[in-house]
Amino acid sequence: MLICKMERYNEYGFWLKEQLGVKVQKISLNAGFTCPNRDGRVGTGGCTYCNNQTFNPDYCITEKTITQQLEEGKQFFSKKYPEMKYLAYFQAYTNTYDSLANLKAKYEEALSVPDVLGLVIGTRPDCMPDALLDYLEELNRHTFLLVEYGIESAYDATLSRINRGHNHAQSVDAITRTAARGIPVGAHLILGLPGEGREAILHEAEVLSALPLTTLKLHQLQLIKGTRMAQEYAEHPSDFHLFTPDEYIDLVIDFIERLRPDLILERFVSQSPSSLLAIPGWGLKNHEFVAKLRRRMNERNAHQGRLYPSSTKVT
Repeated sequence: MLICKMERYNEYGFWLKEQLGVKVQKISLNAGFTCPNRDGRVGTGGCTYCNNQTFNPDYCITEKTITQQLEEGKQFFSKKYPEMKYLAYFQAYTNTYDSLANLKAKYEEALSVPDVLGLVIGTRPDCMPDALLDYLEELNRHTFLLVEYGIESAYDATLSRINRGHNHAQSVDAITRTAARGIPVGAHLILGLPGEGREAILHEAEVLSALPLTTLKLHQLQLIKGTRMAQEYAEHPSDFHLFTPDEYIDLVIDFIERLRPDLILERFVSQSPSSLLAIPGWGLKNHEFVAKLRRRMNERNAHQGRLYPSSTKVT
């Protein structure tokens, strides 16, 4: 896939329309899953930064069935876009962490809802058994499917520090095994985790570009009230660098220029409710951030892949 001369990077929305032929909206779901980093299988307490309230909309609660959540999400979006179609986004916690029978039932319930054209499944690299991949490989043959892995960092020292409960090798393994089945694969990465400076962050662009990823989602680090990371910041603020919007924009542009040219870029920022933030946010909506990013890319004549080293290998 080549970037249009008028575009600075490969945009997720355009890619989705190219895949499905219509404009689609993801509807976030909370399907009642937990996480092996909370229930004791690999750890307890969860990741040090984690609070799932930061990204769940009001309709996305476990007391409601998947069908109810999707119908309420459809009602919300259809007021502005009556012709919109939808993707069921299994987002909260680890959405491949259950028996195969229960997973199939939940995925297929979502696909049975009118105007839902496919699934986006968010999960961890250590929660993708081969039996589930067998099922997803077959599912991918007749519906849109994207599996998103939260890898968060390419550095084992960071993953240990944030109590992630898996290492980078597991991320590489899960991404590689999933892509080998012909399933589009996404990754999430947090920029600005403690202990990672600018050069370390930029190197991650090269590492991820060497993996068989289809999409990539970036987030700035946010400190959420009540999390262990917020407490760590209060005790040792010098361990953290919290970016200003302009600093972060230039970092993201430097990152984009080092990425493989065909990667699809979904997001660059996270927007947690201000009431949950331990440190005030930027006050920028996603579309406002993207507009500033594009202006800055134009000023710098920057574009995705400009500095991509074609010989990059995972180390």
